[in-house]
Amino acid sequence: MDPSGAYTADRAAALSGVPKTTIHWWAREEILVPKVSATKVRLWSYADLMSLRVIYWLRQRKATARGTDIPRTSMPAVRRALKALADLDLPVWHAKGSTILVDGSGKIYLERPEGPETPTGQRGQSELLDLVAPFTTPEGTRGPDLSKPRPELRIVPGRVSGSPHIVDTRLETRVLSALADDGFDAGGIHKLYPYVTSSQIAQALDLEKQLAENLRLAA
Repeated sequence: MDPSGAYTADRAAALSGVPKTTIHWWAREEILVPKVSATKVRLWSYADLMSLRVIYWLRQRKATARGTDIPRTSMPAVRRALKALADLDLPVWHAKGSTILVDGSGKIYLERPEGPETPTGQRGQSELLDLVAPFTTPEGTRGPDLSKPRPELRIVPGRVSGSPHIVDTRLETRVLSALADDGFDAGGIHKLYPYVTSSQIAQALDLEKQLAENLRLAA
């Protein structure tokens, strides 16, 4: 698996929607060891963000759209799901519009024109969680879409270390947020980056506000 992206615990937690204390505990217990750096300053990969969502969702009690209860998935099944993610071919993580899903039993699916199917060609028949789509936990944290977090923002494995950025640029959203924290208004930011529109600036600040709120709620 290509570990494109390098996320600190704060960013991995905020983007995945999973509490930071939880992802650290999973790392210590070797349930999900960060792929980029497992020691000193831990760094999680782009694929790790999806793995975090897999573990969290599978270990929760869930219900189908019809209200049918789905029990927590066993840890052996969770580990099989993580292995299946790790075994995905490299191009999947870079493909534009790529969607990866998981069912309650831990089976991993890829979105195909004919519908979701496993890497071996088995079609999906049950409730599926889209690992790229926005992700909400019972605690109220909201992980954004991991491809298009806002209409004019993107997250691309291998580009600016997988950091959210303004579409068609290398300008990271956290750079604009840092400027806003330093007292720059939208007009001031636009003077520094005249190629960025007011709408893009607003979307970047809105995303960073959501990520900061995720960390606050989890704490």
